Amino acid sequence: MKNKLLLKGIVYDAIGMASSAIPVVGAFLDILWAPYAAKKMREMYPNKGGKIASVLVFIEEILPFTDIIPTFTLMWVYNFVWKKNTIEDISFVEVKS
Repeated sequence: MKNKLLLKGIVYDAIGMASSAIPVVGAFLDILWAPYAAKKMREMYPNKGGKIASVLVFIEEILPFTDIIPTFTLMWVYNFVWKKNTIEDISFVEVKS
């Protein structure tokens, strides 16, 4: 389950970074991607940290030149490497893609 969250996070980070590769249009795609990314972060991490991370990912995606920050991956590292949480600590809810 942890690995599935990591894989989803990497995919979402890659999508967020890909928009910066498209000149002019990429900035407008970020306007659509930012709320979606925030929603997905909140679904993936339904604890208090997930609420904070969803706000941070929204800000990161909406601001120009910050797409390079891998917010989803950093959240996974924070939860499972730094804090050494388990899936049960996160009160995980299955997210359908």
